[in-house]
Amino acid sequence: MRILFIGDIVARVGRKTTASLLPDLIDRHDVDFTIANCENAAGGIGVTKKIGEELLGLGIDALTSGNHIWDKRDAMELLEQSDRVVRPGNYPPGAIGRGLTVVPSRRGLPVGVVNLQGRVFMQQIDCPFRVGDELVASALQQTPIVIVDVHAEATSEKLALGWHLAGRATAVLGTHTHVQTADERVLENHTAYITDVGMTGPYDSVIGIKKEISIARFITQLPQRFEAADGSGMLNAVVIVVDDERGAARSIERIMIRDGREMGTADRS
Repeated sequence: MRILFIGDIVARVGRKTTASLLPDLIDRHDVDFTIANCENAAGGIGVTKKIGEELLGLGIDALTSGNHIWDKRDAMELLEQSDRVVRPGNYPPGAIGRGLTVVPSRRGLPVGVVNLQGRVFMQQIDCPFRVGDELVASALQQTPIVIVDVHAEATSEKLALGWHLAGRATAVLGTHTHVQTADERVLENHTAYITDVGMTGPYDSVIGIKKEISIARFITQLPQRFEAADGSGMLNAVVIVVDDERGAARSIERIMIRDGREMGTADRS
């Protein structure tokens, strides 16, 4: 099986870029299952029910999210009504939505999708390590193929979770920082890993935000109303090749596309 994971989709540029490039990516890489992080898809912060459904309608099989999933009111409807959208599973009991879903792939094989959120430099919610143990164990009762999106700020926390879940999860993939890292590899227990898949959105920006707004905030230290940037888009993603029976990752390939041209790829296994 080949699984495509698309990094944080940011605003209109990210949605248009995804819609434009996804059919060719699926065809060229012979993709069986597609996941994307949607938490910044609406104006660069949050996601709406309409936009979530629009992304699923493109052929994305499951959507992960993160701390901004709560920023649009009708996202709650999306979380309640769609079993293909997950939020970080380590929010306390009583939070709307789910942290795990199992969705059939194009060939009928089920894929478990788990979402976790880090705590270093972020909100102090429940422990992602302990909750990750529980959610991955639950997923493995239904399928050997389990993909974990770790939405976190600190690289050390993401890598620690990668090693913690190695040999159980098929892949542990970092999101949230919007900057693609070049450390993709298959850990010794056949778990694919990357610290951050990156962002799908405006290329000439500061993590998706207009450059001048971000620069002014750093210089003046005054509050600035963030606005998503416009212009040309880029797509950051990874493709993971998986052993169907064991759920073991064979390889992970990093993808960056700008203006329809792949800018850099790597394959470490």
